[in-house]
Amino acid sequence: QVQLVESGGGVVQAGGSLRLSCAASQSIFSFNAMGWYRQAPGKQRELVASITSGGSTEYADSVKGRFTISRHSAKNTVDLQMDSLKPEDTAVYLCNAERVVRHYWGQGTQVTVSS
Repeated sequence: QVQLVESGGGVVQAGGSLRLSCAASQSIFSFNAMGWYRQAPGKQRELVASITSGGSTEYADSVKGRFTISRHSAKNTVDLQMDSLKPEDTAVYLCNAERVVRHYWGQGTQVTVSS
């Protein structure tokens, strides 16, 4: 059973930074890809950033240049550094891990950006 646990959410003012961390119960390198999604009230869940097992990254246009996804093998985590945060970044951020056709999800962590 795969477990993903997110941490690092909170309340921050616009222009500030937060770092999210996703701890996995299995090696992060055992997944085809891992990523961060977000879901704001009344909106669809959207991909924020992802990283493949080979290290390739992908970002939503809305966060390019502000967010950085990275892996930390010693901690077995996938982190999301979020800089220059905007009120429209407010959402629940969820960690995702993909293995073949299966997707695993964490419970999510709330990020609130005040103006």
